[in-house]
Amino acid sequence: MHLGVMMIHIRLPGCASLKEKRSRLKPLLVRLHREFNISVAEVDFQDTWQDAMLAVAVVGNDHGHTQRSLQAVSDWIEENWQDVNVIEERTEFF
Repeated sequence: MHLGVMMIHIRLPGCASLKEKRSRLKPLLVRLHREFNISVAEVDFQDTWQDAMLAVAVVGNDHGHTQRSLQAVSDWIEENWQDVNVIEERTEFF
């Protein structure tokens, strides 16, 4: 069994309140879960208007598949979610 966890620090420019941030972030989290069958949650910067730290987790039976799945998530966010800027991403495998 292989577990991959990716931490993605994103910026949501133009957010002027936590309510606006959550209204922009929730559709992204739902879409990522549905598109890639992954676990995803906001894990840091909950009280910051324009920043969010997402944790994405994938479990698989092959290290290569787990790694490709996490990279696909990162690529998809950058290509399809134009109002989000990816600041940093960090990946760990167990």
